[in-house]
Amino acid sequence: MKALLDMVDVNRVTEDRRRLHACAETGFALEKTFRVVWERLEEMGLAPRQCGRCGIIAEVGSGARCVLLRADMDALAIQEETGLAFAARNGCMHACGHDLHTAMLLEAARLLKAQEDNLPGKVRLMFQPAEESLEGATDMLKDGLLEAPRPEAAFMIHVLTGLELPVGTVIVSAPGVSAPAAGMFEIRVQGKGCHGASPATGIDPILAAAHMVLNLQQIQSREVSLHQACVLTVGMLQAGDAPNVIPDRAVLRGSFRAFDTQAQAYIMRRIGEIAHATADLCRCSAEVRWLGSCPPLKNDAQLSQSTLDALRTLLGAERALLSSEIAGSETTKNTGSEDFANISQEVPALMVALAAGRPQDGHVHPAHHPGTTFDEAALPVGAAAYVCMALNALKGLEY
Repeated sequence: MKALLDMVDVNRVTEDRRRLHACAETGFALEKTFRVVWERLEEMGLAPRQCGRCGIIAEVGSGARCVLLRADMDALAIQEETGLAFAARNGCMHACGHDLHTAMLLEAARLLKAQEDNLPGKVRLMFQPAEESLEGATDMLKDGLLEAPRPEAAFMIHVLTGLELPVGTVIVSAPGVSAPAAGMFEIRVQGKGCHGASPATGIDPILAAAHMVLNLQQIQSREVSLHQACVLTVGMLQAGDAPNVIPDRAVLRGSFRAFDTQAQAYIMRRIGEIAHATADLCRCSAEVRWLGSCPPLKNDAQLSQSTLDALRTLLGAERALLSSEIAGSETTKNTGSEDFANISQEVPALMVALAAGRPQDGHVHPAHHPGTTFDEAALPVGAAAYVCMALNALKGLEY
């Protein structure tokens, strides 16, 4: 099993990561990233094909049995402040580690291709856009991501920084939900602009929007049970250009998280009801738009145990942990959502975390921060782990 780690081309996976990091792009607008991944796959002798608006899938091996390995490719609209020589300079940044995910899966693809004749089935490689907006997985599902042979198992890896764990430690999700359902929304409040000195001649959308921010908070504080924990955040409120003018419109955007589908459905309904009722109260109108959503991420019990056993064979028991074994760790139940959850609702699936930066080594910023950094020593472990999980799912621990 240790030979698998020795097969990783450390220079290649590091080069890929840095190349992807430097050309960070967001959402579905991944022209450069798409080209890098596509060309790398073709260099390996694989036949990539587009899936959805700009997703990529490729397959290694043959046969009726199939497993899926997923990496996300998109970055965030953040001005990078890491000072890295390969930092992105286009106003986008891989502050969530998706560049590492993609580089690791590319290296896993190369390793799988090298032993393709001996694979006991097919491995479908999924390179996904628009994870941050919770839209990319659904887009690819609609375009045949799970077409025959339908995957019997699906896996993802997500790097984590700022953990007090040795770099390269993998954390296998315990059975059940490991990431909450989520929804991102926009509310457009329409009023009637006027001079600030004559508010009675207009209809103030800012006043309505301010009441909405407050009223929406009653969902989590007064309407959802303690046993159905949730959080709702309004992260943007924009309106007006001058201090003495009431504008025509105000726009707010927010998101919520919940750990079960019942609470998710309730919150989505109530956001609309509260927005419209508050607008009516303030003589405005409101339009609610959903920007992206996903269900809870479910981890299959059998995959969790068998994958943990396989990764412990690969890395040793001290470097392969079950999330529930980490007392007090946020990795036990992640509060960040993951649109891989859409795949977990369709086929048995598993989320695996990979420690990629300790505070004592300078990795002090959390994900989504302009100064976020990751330890590249995690890259070969992640690539090997992808291969290990695929082989284990296809034929058990017969290496």
